[in-house]
Amino acid sequence: MLTKASFDYAVLRVVPRVERQEFLNIGVIVFCLERRLLEARVHVDEARLRTLWPTLDLETVKHHADGVVRICAGDETAGPIAKLSQRERFQWLIAPRSTIIQTSAVHTGILTEDDSLADRLERLFEQLVGSTDTDGDNLASSNKVWG
Repeated sequence: MLTKASFDYAVLRVVPRVERQEFLNIGVIVFCLERRLLEARVHVDEARLRTLWPTLDLETVKHHADGVVRICAGDETAGPIAKLSQRERFQWLIAPRSTIIQTSAVHTGILTEDDSLADRLERLFEQLVGSTDTDGDNLASSNKVWG
């Protein structure tokens, strides 16, 4: 039987020019210690990014967004950070930085017995990113890491 569990999440953003304080949400990272889960869901909406920042290097954005998903999954090809514990990976991912890919402040939520973390991630993604990709070209698959 599942019990209540707390989780933390942060929004993944593209911030092409920090001085303008403009950004576009491209994903959500969720971490739940009690359920031993670290997962990211990312969607790079090329059309929206090009509209806002025509000269943006989209390949770099997609590469780094994919790296976030792979680090969450513990994919060893993502480098030494992916070999850390889930908590350490989450902390590294949410650390403040002044690069083109940044995270929001960390927020906390509570899962009830009737709530699954996968459903909560999906709702957060729809609410905060709001993008779906019907052909799958720009959607990095969610990676669940248990254990």
